[in-house]
Amino acid sequence: MVGRIIETPACVAEGADWLRQREPRFAHALSLTGPLPLRRRKEGFTALLDAIVSQQVSVAAADAVWGRLKDRGLTRPRAVAQASDDDLRACGLSRQKARYARALATARIPYSGLRAAPTEEVIATLTEVPGIGRWTAEIYAMFSLGRADVFAPGDLALQESARLLFDLPERPREAALREIAEAWSPWRGVAARLLWSYYRVTKEREGIR
Repeated sequence: MVGRIIETPACVAEGADWLRQREPRFAHALSLTGPLPLRRRKEGFTALLDAIVSQQVSVAAADAVWGRLKDRGLTRPRAVAQASDDDLRACGLSRQKARYARALATARIPYSGLRAAPTEEVIATLTEVPGIGRWTAEIYAMFSLGRADVFAPGDLALQESARLLFDLPERPREAALREIAEAWSPWRGVAARLLWSYYRVTKEREGIR
């Protein structure tokens, strides 16, 4: 099922209110974070390339790499497909990420068809492309497709934020956080926004671009 689509700040506010009423810790977090961001992005190649750039690096590092790619005109499929390793690495991509970027540029993903596809089908389609793991696919489903009930439990900032907010003895691993997040359905995508915002407040740095 596609489920609810987050289109406007009012959708995010509705989800935040639902979470506030069901979990006192979320109510506390919202008192610190204030209104949550919409975080909608465009669909397509550029959004996925952005997600690949952001894999396993800080927000500041990803911003710097993305800025260099934009300056050199390397955010379009044809340009990336034709770029050399040296071109992409000069922007700050690792050799592996340069390979992933070119694989994405030639992947022929049916972007428009993903809008109506069930979330697991979206994830299965995207993860066929080298360099796109479940985290990247979930981020795309959440931000580019607006899926309200998608979560990304492999995200380290979400794990750390959950540890802090729920006073856990250690950072929950992906499987454990996925299980915890089931209680936040059908607004897991808003719960993710809340945890990222709480991370920003408590750590004084961004956990997601």
